Amino acid sequence: MLFYIKRKISLNDLSILLQLDKRLILDSNKKLKNLQSGLINEDTYLLIPYKESVLDISSEYVELMNNDIKIMHETQGNGTILNTKKPYDSLELYSELNQLVTLYPFLQKEIIGYSVLGKPIVELKIGNGPKKIHMNGSFHANEWITTSIMMYWLKNFLASLVNNQLLDGNCCSSLYKEVTLSFVPMVNPDGVDLVRNGLPNNSKYNKLILEINGYSLDFSQWKANIRGVDLNNQYPANWEIEKERKIPKGPAPRDYPGDAPLTEPEAIALADIVQKRQFDRVLAFHTQGEEIYWGYLGKEPNEAGQIVAEFERLSGYKAIRNIDSHAGFRDWFVNEYEKSGFTIELGLGVNPLPFEQFDEMYTKSKGIFLAALFM
Repeated sequence: MLFYIKRKISLNDLSILLQLDKRLILDSNKKLKNLQSGLINEDTYLLIPYKESVLDISSEYVELMNNDIKIMHETQGNGTILNTKKPYDSLELYSELNQLVTLYPFLQKEIIGYSVLGKPIVELKIGNGPKKIHMNGSFHANEWITTSIMMYWLKNFLASLVNNQLLDGNCCSSLYKEVTLSFVPMVNPDGVDLVRNGLPNNSKYNKLILEINGYSLDFSQWKANIRGVDLNNQYPANWEIEKERKIPKGPAPRDYPGDAPLTEPEAIALADIVQKRQFDRVLAFHTQGEEIYWGYLGKEPNEAGQIVAEFERLSGYKAIRNIDSHAGFRDWFVNEYEKSGFTIELGLGVNPLPFEQFDEMYTKSKGIFLAALFM
């Protein structure tokens, strides 16, 4: 939403008028970053986050405060918040991430890498606090419902934030100021699209994909990326152990760790942002089992046990410290940085989990999302 400031107004007065936290206004308008006097000059255009109490507009221009401010309305669909409670493929995700950035201009969107087929791997950054947390979903293609769950968390968090509402008793404004959240809802766009939509159009990999899949067009059990490499077996944390004992010795719908660690662009993209941003903790969302894995060879810090106990309490999921598994994203993070890392297995059943489980999965897991921010 674009505002035109006709006469000088203080940032504090604008915040009170809109009932919108000053930090959200500043973060939506980088040109105000060095605002010295607290006054916003006349003839200034500002981006203002979507807020239902303000964006109730039927005409192109709506005047407020005796003509001192004009809302210059740019139509966004029917003016309503997006419906993120649905299955996603990559195109749907990209479209809605773009719309979220338009609705909430304090969000920062960055392409952190590209898939084998050249599809963007997109990160949203939310907040500007000192605590740095990363979350990701859809590492595995047929676990695409994790993207839907994550997008629904995000939608509800953003709506509560701009409307000054509590979310399950948590002050979202405080979380925004305390945390910088890195949010990658779809690590494996090629794989998700293969499971959701079938073979890509005119891809040089189609012959390989069919060979790997036994010439079946049913890709529901496909977990890997488009080259048949399991992205969550790609990390240099005892990768050699997994390479030796995994049954697939070549590209496969699942479990093949590749010819070496970090050969696949999707896995590299995640490793790069971890190394660049130096997160304090990471959460990787998978399905299924309603379990939380949190230890790796004793490298996890003491705080990890306290955090996972809260996750367990809020979700009813079972916390499991050690499992006989290596080369995963979380394994590598804990091993490399000796910080808290969690793999959360959402839902119960056989992958891909039916979308009918969405409500139950969301209800159980939303406490994990919030506790990861407030602890």
